[in-house]
Amino acid sequence: MRNETLFISDLHLTIERPEVTRKFIKLLKTRATKAQALYILGDLFDTWIGDDDFSPPINSVKKHLKALTDQGTPVFYIHGNRDFLIGKRFSKQTGVMLLDEYSVIDLYGTRTLLTHGDLLCTDDLHYQAFRIKSHSAEWQANVLSKPLIFRLLYARWYRLRSYFHKRKKSQDIMDVNQDTVKQIMAKYQTQRMIHGHTHRPAVHDLEVQGEKAQRFVLAEWKKDSASLLSWSETRYRTEAI
Repeated sequence: MRNETLFISDLHLTIERPEVTRKFIKLLKTRATKAQALYILGDLFDTWIGDDDFSPPINSVKKHLKALTDQGTPVFYIHGNRDFLIGKRFSKQTGVMLLDEYSVIDLYGTRTLLTHGDLLCTDDLHYQAFRIKSHSAEWQANVLSKPLIFRLLYARWYRLRSYFHKRKKSQDIMDVNQDTVKQIMAKYQTQRMIHGHTHRPAVHDLEVQGEKAQRFVLAEWKKDSASLLSWSETRYRTEAI
């Protein structure tokens, strides 16, 4: 009986982290087959340079996602800051349904707002400026028009650049802005939010428009630690994988 919904994010799959890929594929072949739905809230891959990229472990991941959706488990995806170029071709090949950057679902009777989380980090002005530019149709068309080898090299350079930029930023700047969280939850009229991105798993109690609310932050997957958020009609819990 399919009586639970699963949420994960920030796996950052790459050839350099085979252990994380194995954990994800095992989840797709076991626990997820019995779920009502699986929601992946961004950064499934550490980088995504276009739907025409077949470098490992992409083909294997797509094959197992397709097997899961074919056997009846819906899989939903919200773009992350690392893999925002995932497109319709990927969706068609895997059966994964792409959601808007802010998406509201009915989670067992409660309106719940889902997002990756990067849009909530409004104190990081440098990143938000880049996000606006990189999400424009013109920028994406220009990048995707380049040869695959060029995009592969650019992705490696960007990952290195991003690493050094993060080292210069304070932890507070890279976390969500609390006022932004409340404004967005009020805009979408929700008292529950689930997101990833910050790699700071926790459950936060807050107040939105005079009502109690909660914000659930999903964990990053690592070689020695990974977890999912499981939700049913009667309870929720974070489970180690």
